[in-house]
Amino acid sequence: MNILVTGASGYIGSQLVPRLIDSGHHVVCLVRDPARLSGSIREKVEIRQGNLLDLASLPPVMQGIDIAYYLVHSMADGVYGFIERDHSAAMNFSSAISKAGLKRIIYLGGLGKCDQNLSPHLEARQNVGDILRRSGVPVTEFRAAIIIGSGSMSFEMIRYLTERLPMLPTPPWITTLCQPIAVDNILDYLMKSLTEPIASNAIYEIGGPDVLTYADIIRGYAQTRRLKRSLLSLPLLTTRLLAWGADILTPLPAPHLHILIDGLRSEVVVRDPEALQMFKPQLIPYSHAVKLALNRHGSGEIESLWAGSSAGLQEGTTHKDIEGMFIEQRRTASTARPEELYTIFESIGGKHGWYYANWLWQLRGRLDQWLGGVGMKRGRRDPDCLRPGDILDGWRVEVMQAGRLTRLRFEMKAPGPAWLQFEAKPGKDGGSLLILTAFFEPHGLAGLFYWYFFYPFHLMIFKGLSQAIVKLAESIQWSENLQLHPC
Repeated sequence: MNILVTGASGYIGSQLVPRLIDSGHHVVCLVRDPARLSGSIREKVEIRQGNLLDLASLPPVMQGIDIAYYLVHSMADGVYGFIERDHSAAMNFSSAISKAGLKRIIYLGGLGKCDQNLSPHLEARQNVGDILRRSGVPVTEFRAAIIIGSGSMSFEMIRYLTERLPMLPTPPWITTLCQPIAVDNILDYLMKSLTEPIASNAIYEIGGPDVLTYADIIRGYAQTRRLKRSLLSLPLLTTRLLAWGADILTPLPAPHLHILIDGLRSEVVVRDPEALQMFKPQLIPYSHAVKLALNRHGSGEIESLWAGSSAGLQEGTTHKDIEGMFIEQRRTASTARPEELYTIFESIGGKHGWYYANWLWQLRGRLDQWLGGVGMKRGRRDPDCLRPGDILDGWRVEVMQAGRLTRLRFEMKAPGPAWLQFEAKPGKDGGSLLILTAFFEPHGLAGLFYWYFFYPFHLMIFKGLSQAIVKLAESIQWSENLQLHPC
């Protein structure tokens, strides 16, 4: 089928599109800016530019489409006026599809009963479903509570607050009931709705197998992470104060937090089990959904965090705190070719040392040995060549892409997993760009303290290391010594 996905660069859309492609569908992505799609997706889909707030741009997008997924919301453009923008976008979309001959719309909205004091955000999500139904095109609407998955803003709020506060102040509605659902189950429902016999204009309430209070959700996350956390009930704690505090402690924006936290006052549980009977999903329990969200899958999650992020980058540094991960990236221009840079950073460690402040690396290794760790004495299998799985001093080679990239996983003791990635990219005007990226996933307060304590040292070492690699790659003598041939 020819399937249109709106919101293809968003949290759900970016995970749904690859599944649709793998199922053999022709996928069309409606986007305002194609650059927001990851490079791997851009190569496999048809991109049609348009803006849901501009009705005139939509008719060409709808041509030849069989089914459309409506996965957009307007909070990304700012929280002030987002309800009006959601309304306008849905009206424009409804107007465009009513003339395009689509067979069906599949929409993901918010769970909750209209007669139970819904938050403005949840009410707006349900109003969008009503607007889409008025188009005359059959609509399959799924209504879900908070989604458990790395990158979901609700999950990220739970992650950051629980990781960073040993005692969490909680408002009275912490005992409100909720039925969280794993992102994999959301995607299963969205995929199955393409082929299952669907009633016209059906509304399906979907959730995981567990009905929990928000206190249970926080405790469940803490238990999975083996963190000791307690909840302190503060009857006078308001949504605004809680959002303000969360803004200080997390990288999530305060206005979005205010909307999300305000929505937590509404009870969101499944009352109609029709979706279970229709789609027969294998529901993932909350505790397992948290484990899946926290599993980096051999750093595959890391890859997705920086997918396409190096394209077009200039010299400089970038710091990110995203999805529970600190990411520090330094980019250094070089006149050397990418394969020459690669030859240098592939030879790091062992007899060559670490090129800059080698004594600090050795000191860190001795400290690790004192703590019972592996230290820096293991060396490497080959002085010049690496393979995935190789030991490299206190690291292990996790990913190798010949002539381009090496990723090492830290094996010394630390309060959280860490990776160090070396990448060489061709420069725009000849030469190349050396990209050195450090990843660290802090575990609780100890991990947070560890990162910020060593951060000044990291800045100094990574700057010196990058410059040393570039200097060596630009040295004809060094290049000739290594002969620059594939290992």
